[in-house]
Amino acid sequence: MVNSLIYDSNFSYLLKARMEMRGFIVEDEKLEQLSAYRRELMEWNKIMNLTSLTEDSDIIDKHFIDSLLLFRYEKLKDNMRIADVGTGAGFPGIPIKICKSDVQLLLLESIAKKARFLSHIVGILALEGVSIANQRAEVLGQMPEHRESYDIAVARCVAPLRTLAEYCLPLVQIGGKFIAYKGQDIEMELKEAESAIAELGGKLVAVHRDESYPDRRALVFIEKQKRTPKQYPRRVGLPAKRPL
Repeated sequence: MVNSLIYDSNFSYLLKARMEMRGFIVEDEKLEQLSAYRRELMEWNKIMNLTSLTEDSDIIDKHFIDSLLLFRYEKLKDNMRIADVGTGAGFPGIPIKICKSDVQLLLLESIAKKARFLSHIVGILALEGVSIANQRAEVLGQMPEHRESYDIAVARCVAPLRTLAEYCLPLVQIGGKFIAYKGQDIEMELKEAESAIAELGGKLVAVHRDESYPDRRALVFIEKQKRTPKQYPRRVGLPAKRPL
């Protein structure tokens, strides 16, 4: 439980201050969970490449606060099903789960050692309603139990938007959203992805830019308006090698 977590009170104080400066008010218990998350991330990072960010300020700004930008633009309903595609060390999914505990979260990560870390941190933080799939998005998107069954799919991984759309939109139910965390210079990617998004059943509805760090982040909101054709996602590797 939270009371038994090992966390750094100095980091928690810094985290609270920086989050409040950015307009995020988070309960102390959740700050302790985020602090414990950072501690485990740094310990595991000594033996595997989970993140290139090691300074406390960077972890807070570029991992935790960045992940939580979703809350500025989307009101999450209770018990929403969210798929975090290519989650890596758990971003943005785990910070979202910590701050909205009733979310039913799928963490999708194809690299086995990262999936092991995810299992570890979910256990350490005692997070309920979290499943971990050590699988490729191209495979998961064709599984009946996952296909078109999520309210939201998020992706913060580095891939062109038209490739991410093929990974994510097959997982989203009609009326749901695919939300891509991208850089601010997104116009060319948006143009290149137009036909792919339409083919996969989506429609671009908004691009939200983080005004507090205008050179840092844009969130691209794509609504699922019709079913994704059965042939998508294509077999492993094709979305990246031959984007729509």
